[in-house]
This record gives sequence, C-alpha cells and structure tokens, in this order.
Amino acid sequence: MPEVYRVDLLTRQIMSPDVDWSYGEPTEMLTNKTFEVDGSDGGESSGAYIVRIPCGPRNVYLHKELLWPHIQEFVDGCLAHILNMAKVLGDQINDGERYVWPHVIHGHYADAGDIAALLSGALNVPMVLTGHSLGRNKMEQLLQQGRQTKEDINSTYKIMRRIEAEELSLDTAELVITSTRQEIEEQWGLYDGFDVKLERILRLRIRKGLSCHGRFMPRMVVIPPGMDFSNMIPDAGDSIDTDLETTMSDPGSPISEPPIWSEVKRFFSNPHKPIILALSRPDPKKNITKLLKAFGECKPLRDLANLTLIMGNRDDIDEMSNANATVLTTVLKLIDKYDLYGQVAYPKHHKQSDVPDVYRLAARTKGVFINPALVEPFGLTLIEAAAHGLPMVATRNGGPVDIHRALNNGLLVDPHDEKSIADALLRLVSDRSLWAECRRHGLRNIHLFSWPQHCCTYLSRIALCRMRHPQWKDESNLELDEDAHSDSLRDVSDLSLKLSIDDKLTATNGLLEATETQQKAAHNGESTPTVSNFKHELEKVRKEALPEEVDQYRSSSIERFSSSNGNLYNRLPNIRRKRVLVIVAVDLYNVRGMPDDMTAQAIRNVIKATKTNIFPRTPGYILSTALSLKETVEFLQSKELQSEFDALICSSGSELYYLSSSIHDSHNGGIEAQFFADPDYATHIEYRWGGEGLRKTMAQLLIADEGNESRKEPALIEDTSNSNSHCLCYQVKDPSKVPKVNELRKKLRIRGLRCHVIYCRNETKLHVLPLLASRAQALRYLFVRWGAELSNMFVFVGETGDTDYEEQLSGVHKTIILRGCVEKGCDGLLRSGYSYHREDVIPLESPNIVNTDEAADAVEIQNALRKLE
Repeated sequence: MPEVYRVDLLTRQIMSPDVDWSYGEPTEMLTNKTFEVDGSDGGESSGAYIVRIPCGPRNVYLHKELLWPHIQEFVDGCLAHILNMAKVLGDQINDGERYVWPHVIHGHYADAGDIAALLSGALNVPMVLTGHSLGRNKMEQLLQQGRQTKEDINSTYKIMRRIEAEELSLDTAELVITSTRQEIEEQWGLYDGFDVKLERILRLRIRKGLSCHGRFMPRMVVIPPGMDFSNMIPDAGDSIDTDLETTMSDPGSPISEPPIWSEVKRFFSNPHKPIILALSRPDPKKNITKLLKAFGECKPLRDLANLTLIMGNRDDIDEMSNANATVLTTVLKLIDKYDLYGQVAYPKHHKQSDVPDVYRLAARTKGVFINPALVEPFGLTLIEAAAHGLPMVATRNGGPVDIHRALNNGLLVDPHDEKSIADALLRLVSDRSLWAECRRHGLRNIHLFSWPQHCCTYLSRIALCRMRHPQWKDESNLELDEDAHSDSLRDVSDLSLKLSIDDKLTATNGLLEATETQQKAAHNGESTPTVSNFKHELEKVRKEALPEEVDQYRSSSIERFSSSNGNLYNRLPNIRRKRVLVIVAVDLYNVRGMPDDMTAQAIRNVIKATKTNIFPRTPGYILSTALSLKETVEFLQSKELQSEFDALICSSGSELYYLSSSIHDSHNGGIEAQFFADPDYATHIEYRWGGEGLRKTMAQLLIADEGNESRKEPALIEDTSNSNSHCLCYQVKDPSKVPKVNELRKKLRIRGLRCHVIYCRNETKLHVLPLLASRAQALRYLFVRWGAELSNMFVFVGETGDTDYEEQLSGVHKTIILRGCVEKGCDGLLRSGYSYHREDVIPLESPNIVNTDEAADAVEIQNALRKLE
C-alpha cells in the first residue's frame, strides 16, 4: 500500500534437510514493482521482505515449544538487522542525517510477542500485538477434556512460559489487535494484565484529565482477518432465479459439474432439495451431533432440506483420535436412530480445492450454511460461505456475533438448544424472500472482510500509535489524538472513576495527568501545559526522589554531556571506542547484602584474566550490579578498583553511568574517578513507569500484608536512601514471608501497573523498576546507543544471582559462569507453585555459554574464554 515504505517479516532461519531450502535464505523479497504506486520508484530498499534470523541450532527444525530458550538470541539478531536497516534507510531517505526507525514492531503469537516486547524496550519503539491462540484459553480447554494434568500440559506445551510471554506482551503493547470482541472479553479477559472495566475507566480518566496514578491498559481493537475473494465470486449459475432442477441435472448446463458434487449427491434420495451445509473437523466442540439431533427431530425441516456434513478426511474411524472417533460414531448412530438415510451426506474424503465447490453446490440448491459450535473464536467458514452467496445460521457464542453484525446475512442461535437450531434453519429454507435478502446482504457487505479493507483498517489503527524512537537520532515527535480510535465511552458513564489511591494528583508518571491547578484551568477553558514541560518535571522528580548526598555522584543534566563549553564531559564515553566489552555481573554479597573482599577478588580475577593477550586489544569494563551508584563508588574506592571500569550499570539496570576523563581530589583527600549519567537512558526506560502512583500502591500492598496478625513486623520496608527516580527500593526483612516475583507482578498487573520486579543482594533488597529496564536490556541499549556489538560482549556471572539472573545468560553475547563463586542467590524468590522452569528460558547447550572449573581464578577464567574461540 502507498502509505507503507517497507515491511520486514522477521522469522527464524532454518538450514535443515527436513524443510525446504528457502527456509535457509537470509532474505526473500515478497513484492516487486507492482508494490509501487503511480509508477514512481519506491526506493532501493522499499517493499516487503522475509528476513530470516539465525538462532538456536542452525541445522535443526524446532517445534515452537522448544524455541523458548532461544528467544534472547533471536532478539539480538533482530536488533542488529533493525539497526542496520535504520541506517540504510536513513542514507536513502534522509541523506544520512537521520536514521529511519520502525513505526511499530508487531508481534504475532506468544513467542513473537515476547520478542517484540524486548525489541520495543531496546529501541523505544511502539509495540503492537496479535495473540492468535492464547495460552490461558488453551490450558482451560485441555483441562476440561480431563486427559492431562496441569503438569503434563506444561511439560508438553510449555504453557506457563507461553502465558508469561503473553502477560509481558500485554504489559508492553500499545495496541492489541483481535479478531472478535469475544477474544477480548472471554480470552484476554483471563489474563492478569487486562481488565475490560479498568481499561475503560483509565481511558475515561485520561479524557477527563484525571491522574491514572501510573496505571495502564493496552487498547484492544477488533480487526477481522482479511480474505482473498478473487476466486469466490458467484457466477451466473448461482442466481437466485435460476431453476434448481435445470442447474443440477441439465447436461447442457454451461457450467460443468465438479466431481465433489456427485460425491455428495450420491447420498441423497432427492438431491434437488436445499442443502444445509456444515463444514468442520469432527471435534466435540463443533457440536455436530447437536445439529444432527435438531435435524432428526424436526420433520418439516427433513421434508424441505438435505444435510451435508463435511467432517475432514478419514480412512478408518478406528484409526482416528478418541474424540474424533467418538463424534463420527455418534453421527452414524444418530443417522440410524432417526432413519436419515438418503437425507444426510457425510463423504469420507475431499480436497481443499473442493471446498469452494461444496459452498457453490449448497448455494445452487438455495441452501444454508451452519456453524453450531459451542464457542467459535472467529468463524472463517462463515465468511467463505457468505462470499459464495450462502445465508448462515451460527452460534451466538464468539466471533459469529461480530460477523453477523457486519454482514447481516442470517440468524444466530443458542448452540445448546436443538429447537432454536431447527427453527432458524427452517425459516431460511422455507422463506424464499428471507433467504434472498440474507444472500444479498452477505454479498454486498463481504468486502468488509477483504484484505484491502483489513490493511486500510490496520494502517489507520497503527498510525495512531504515539511515535517513539531513540531520541538522540531524531528529536521529532508526532502528537496524536489517543481517543481518535477509541470505542465509545458512553456505556461507561455509570462507572465509578475512582481508583483506590486517588489523592493529590501529580504529573510525573508519563500519562496526561492534571494537578488541581490544571483541572481548574481546564474548567475555565484555559490550556494546560503537560507534555511540553515533561523534561522539567522529570528532572524535578529526580531531584526530589534522591537524597542530597547522592547528587555528588550524579550528573543528570544533558548539558554536562552535550554542551560545548570546553569541559571534559563533552567527550564521548570511552566504551564507544572499545571493540570488546567485559561485563562483570557477579551477584556476590554477604549476609547484609553488601559486597566484600570476596566480591573484590572475583572482580580482580576477571580483570586479570582479560587484560592479557586473550583479546587483541584492551577491552572496556562494565560493572553491572544491584548496588546504588553511591554504594558502588564507595565499594570500588575502598578496594582501589574505581579506575578499572568504563561504565556502571547500577540499581539493577535503572541507571547507567560512564567514567569521565576528569580526575580530581575527592572530599577525603583521595583520588576519585567521577562517573556521569547517560543523559538519554532515563527517558529511554521511562515507558509505562508508574512513578509515584506505583510507590503508593506498593505502600498499600505492604499495609495489607502487615494486616496479618501473625506477623510481628512487615516483611518489606521502603528504603528511600537506595531508591532513585526509576527504582523503588525495599528492604527485605524476612525472605520467607515476602511474595515471590511472579506473585508480586500478578498483584501489580491486576491493578494496571507495569514494572520489572527484582529481588537482589542475597535476598536483602527488592527493586521495582520500569517495565523494560534491566541489566540485560542495558547492554542492548549500549548497542543501540553506541554501536557496541553484542557478540563482542563477555558477561561474567556466578552460578546463581539476583532474580534477573536468567535474563543475562542467553543471547549472542558470551556468558562465562564462574563456578563456586556465588553460593547463594535469590532463586527461591523467583517463581512459586505451578510455573515454568529455568530450562524454558536458558538453552542447556549453547556455544555462547561456558563454565569455569570450581576454582574461578584468573587461569581458569582464561581457559574458559579459550573455549569460546
């Protein structure tokens, strides 16, 4: 379409003899010159492409359930491709002055949603999600069948890992595209991260200028799948005035009879009667047996019509699955019970190419298409039938409601009520004018489900996503009306808009919030500054949130980094000139949650091992820690390590600092290596940060926990001295009494709060960070910001660590696990009860992960590094 310059479909590259050779092609162009409009040159790199990213074992096809441990590697590969294309397109379109970033990143299915969320966080680009088959819904259905336990389901389908990926996708997505309203209310409604009522309340509060206190809900819109109707146009023989017996039996008819017609008609005593057509697999949920009972019980319907059941292909019922075999056996018994021989067709075989002909046969006989499923998520066959001129009778549960609203070409029924089904079918086959009216409506409105219509609707929706991108490349910002694509909110006028923490309203959590002064100004018709003073408000919050003694280590103003007054802060960070980066992320703390001599020794071992000729050039060094900046600098100074590191990732990834070139006398007379803050990092991780609203909600949760009379003191206490503008820190008083990470995130998600929860420092601290802030994401930020190649990063960790430990292990970077270094981490506070496992996150056999021997000294570290060569 002319509005789109380029589309990249990112998928896994597979070079296996089990699949076609094309799956191994790195890039495949899907469009040619027909993609261009008005004959103009679309550009050298314009068009639609499949881009295949290698991840996991290169020569093995993996089922989707086995791909989860390789997600991080795929993210890194996608990130490299996107950055390369941003530069290429910038050169072609903007003469190299600005990179061209994606407008949105659209994730399809759970694993791609997880990937899109991480890419969105790394690039600060909006995310769109389409869930397709949802994990919670699938698990409910499998449990209802009663053939598998929860543990069996999780083992087979990795269902809990899938559900968590879908929850993270909901946390991140600005827009969720569904096929039907049923998917929104009955499927997404099962998730912690989405609540229909709360979503409407938050939207209305934003419209009225009220604070949402850091709470967010993704916008969900219904965009039905598109279809190609080029081969479905009813021909002249399908005219409603065509004589039935002529078109069915005249050998001189201009349209030859397809083979499937004779295969169906051989079942009928009178093949000229209207055909009631049902087309589905023989699954109990499709409710075919209820349809057959309705047909058998209604003699007037049997007298007027025949019934055709297209139930897939079969050779022997005994060789089918138990559920399908049971349905087929019941069908045969019901035919015999009601003596429906000569009135019901159930052919054993058909080809996919026969399906349009079956629809045409039913339309020629002035028949009806029926979908009696107990619940139908969408109903693609209803659209196919309408395109062939068939009126429909369909279940009132699920997608058919939306289809009927759009097409108005039939009747909806209760799938549990046999009489309702029979009466609807009888009305349509007996009332010729009603049948003709439904047919006309269907053919007139079917374009609403075409691919062009789908694309137009899709583009109109994503155009309204607030444009975000790495701001250091391009400062432009497109302000859009967030309610331009909203559903009507008139139906929620009776809802209470009050939230549990409504108090004094603030303007610091990234949403359009109003203070009392702003509300008064709005009431008087005056404009209120909100977005324009965002940077000012953010700086104000930083100063208020941090104690004064921390300011000596902070250089948060952009001027210190970009001003041209000649000071040394104007120089670029040293890591930009380093080809190799060594990241020390060893979570080694004593019982008080502080680093000690053992921590310092582990750091010295890594530095000693990597400053030799193991690398062709001296690497850059980064310390990645849960300590605050003040604690980190004090520790490094006390161990005389302050000049070893080029950058610090502090407070679990909520802050990023670089070593400056200035060396000056510190207050105590020693030499201090001054670190200054990355001026863009705070805004880069700001997305959906709850800020003060999140802090108040956490306070409420802590009070609720204190209400337990058996607890003498609270298990968590706010630690303001180690908090900062993007990290709420809490002291863990009793690790056995605090909620696990998954439990706490569930409590926050239910309240519309999106954040990253991390227990750290030997179970002594809890950090609550912005949703997509982490130590792992900070490394991707360095790649995006400074071009530090992820494949040239070497991350050193212990055998355990903080609860973000798993996030740091996999990817295209190299991971060296120092065995025997960290005896105790925070693994026990990560997941509880029925959840996924570490092997669902980390590849057990990866060429990028190596272990040292028990004695993780410099020699053993060098030996481990040689394994990566």
